[in-house]
Amino acid sequence: MTTDLKHLLDRVQTWPEEARDELVAVANQIESELKSRVYIATQDELRVIDAAVASIDRGEIATDAEIKAAFAKFRSA
Repeated sequence: MTTDLKHLLDRVQTWPEEARDELVAVANQIESELKSRVYIATQDELRVIDAAVASIDRGEIATDAEIKAAFAKFRSA
C-alpha cells in the first residue's frame, strides 16, 4: 500500500460518519467497475460526448489538412 493511501486511511478515521460512508460507496463503485471491466461514464463525460456528437452532426469536422497538421504538431512535441 502506498504511503499516501496509508496516510489518507489514517485521516479518514477522523472524518464524520457521513463522509466515511460516501468514501466507502465510491470505493465500492471503483471496485465493481474494476471487477466487471465495464466503464460507466459520468454525467459530465456524457455531456461532452453528446456535445461532440452534435458538433459532428452539424458538419463541424476537421479537414484532412487540419488533422495532418495536428498530428505533425504533436509528433514534433
